[in-house]
Amino acid sequence: MDGSRKPFNLRRWFSVVSLLVTGGAAIVSGAILSNFFVTEAIKRDALLTKQFIQSIAEIELRHARFGLANVSFGAILDERRSAGELGLEPENLARARQEFFDHLRNMPEALLATVFAPDGYVTWSSNALLIGKMLPDNHELAEVIERRDAMAGGHLKGTAGGKVEQQFVRYPEDFYIENYVPLFDRDGTVASVVEIYKEPRDLIHSLKRGYLLIWLAALLSGAAVYVCLRWIIIRAARQIDDQQREIVENKTLVALGEMSSAVAHGLRNPLASIRSSAEVALEVGDPSTAKNLNDIVTQVDRLSKWVRELLQFSKPISDEREAVKIDMALENALSTYEVQIRRAGIEVDWTPDAAPTVEVHANGPLLEQVLNSVLSNAIEAMPRGGRLGVAVEVPARGRVAVKISDTGCGMSEKQLELAFKPFHTTKRNGLGVGLVLVKRIMERFGGGVALESREQAGTTVSLTFKVAEQE
Repeated sequence: MDGSRKPFNLRRWFSVVSLLVTGGAAIVSGAILSNFFVTEAIKRDALLTKQFIQSIAEIELRHARFGLANVSFGAILDERRSAGELGLEPENLARARQEFFDHLRNMPEALLATVFAPDGYVTWSSNALLIGKMLPDNHELAEVIERRDAMAGGHLKGTAGGKVEQQFVRYPEDFYIENYVPLFDRDGTVASVVEIYKEPRDLIHSLKRGYLLIWLAALLSGAAVYVCLRWIIIRAARQIDDQQREIVENKTLVALGEMSSAVAHGLRNPLASIRSSAEVALEVGDPSTAKNLNDIVTQVDRLSKWVRELLQFSKPISDEREAVKIDMALENALSTYEVQIRRAGIEVDWTPDAAPTVEVHANGPLLEQVLNSVLSNAIEAMPRGGRLGVAVEVPARGRVAVKISDTGCGMSEKQLELAFKPFHTTKRNGLGVGLVLVKRIMERFGGGVALESREQAGTTVSLTFKVAEQE
């Protein structure tokens, strides 16, 4: 069993946590907003219903021929109170009651209209079967009488609790509203309560549309927040990975530099002594040993080249910059390898007159080292001849790109991935620090280096510089 702990995956855990948080926040906000929207809509409808019914009661009271009788309209609705008790003419009382009940019966979108006395007695209802019944266990009625104010509530079909008075003239299709409107006596007490069940289709349509918009906005905003948070954490994680990788590479380069410097300084003097001794032996020695002595000199020279590369690799790169003409630098570098190019039978595709005359930010000796390293690799990749392409391009304002291509053996994808790793090389006698130095120098110039290669198709090295006038 493997007891090693898996590394903490910041992206995955943050994605899960942020999804739960944003999803929960979207659901909670959607629920709060939709509940507020429905509650306010029902309150608004209840207020209009209250004003409508109380206005009808006031108008009917004014139109009734009650003479000097000091009565309220709410007090006359209870049929158990006679005209003589109220001090009214029976015909006038009956007509006023009937006109008010007719208004209630003909209210638009009404499912059921009922008039209660304070004790729960049904004075009148649009459903004649309820008239005259006693319904004392009506909690909403008791609350309206206690609060002396209208009440309203919304119900879905079949979820209102199965009240006795819910014997609708027309049953609702989906959502309906229950309203209680009090009518007062002259002393301010509740004399009657009108209960109206309504199915306002326009309001229901607006509620459904509002529900949809609120939940859609909540989900879209939650998704937008989640995407933003995920983008931020992915970007931060990449930066952290890049910084950690850079720190590791820098530490590695520092350690390798210190080791390389120590090794190079330790080998330089012994190698010089060995070469001098071999040269002296060649002058005075036996001709039969000349081949072995020449091999010693060749191998010492190869080791000396490694030592020089190690010393260059371990030295800090100078920050000094100057304006250098890139076409002149390329011309000088190509002239350095003129003999090797001619011996290998390599054709050079380079037109100095067509190259743009531009100065780049660089350091003369370091730029020479970069160009020599790249040209040397290209020439060594074509031992049996080929084509060496050199071109200067201006890909963007303030930038200059030098592309050096060859038609050599090329590199595989794995070799490309390791190309800028210290001491990794595909050459039999290489040390593997040339491209690493090229990359470090180009980054110090404020530029960069990129490789494109295919096996048996050649390699292209792109060196990007800053134009001197832009800094």
